[in-house]
Amino acid sequence: MTKKQTDINFSSKKSSLKSTALLPVMEHFYTIQGEGFHQGRAAYFIRLGGCDVGCPWCDVKESWAFEGHPMLSVEQIVKEVKKTNTDVAVITGGEPLLHHLVELTTALKNEKIATHLETSGSSPLSGHWDWICISPKKFKSPLDEVLKAAHELKVVVFNKSDFDWAEKHAALVSEDCKLYLQPEWSKADKMMPMIVDYIKSHPKWELSLQIHKFINVP
Repeated sequence: MTKKQTDINFSSKKSSLKSTALLPVMEHFYTIQGEGFHQGRAAYFIRLGGCDVGCPWCDVKESWAFEGHPMLSVEQIVKEVKKTNTDVAVITGGEPLLHHLVELTTALKNEKIATHLETSGSSPLSGHWDWICISPKKFKSPLDEVLKAAHELKVVVFNKSDFDWAEKHAALVSEDCKLYLQPEWSKADKMMPMIVDYIKSHPKWELSLQIHKFINVP
């Protein structure tokens, strides 16, 4: 990839996002990245609570609530990450961009740990990122600033109309952004043949599979 690291800090801009030393962490774990460009790579996942998108087919609905999750300091989170051999931390959710992420990403990068973001792109960017994966949702459209910063566009295919949805957003990302189509897990048997045919006809797209579900890891 030729795209440079995305380094974004909106602390100097007017924003409703406020810096905080504590973040609601629904869960955190060391595993194998199961999707997209970094599929198969060891990574530490930090899943933050809170989501204002609410996809009906979401497989982590427990992450939607802002309350009820352990509030961990940036220092505590980084300490847990450092207990492993990982050189990648994936910040996900919920919708992680509902939180101010400058402090967390700065602390991780100070430990030589690459920062990857998984987001719907529906809230303003904050943080210092080595990789941004945006998965746009119809329930709340992504912001242009996030689309332009994306290194990876991953569209979940739930029905046939999602191919048009995918193309709409592919036209909004940079030319070197990686493009992926991923079948929604519960409809994979029905959608997979359509995705394969679509990729064969539109080879700019690639297939993403949730391999963590096949090998039964988090």
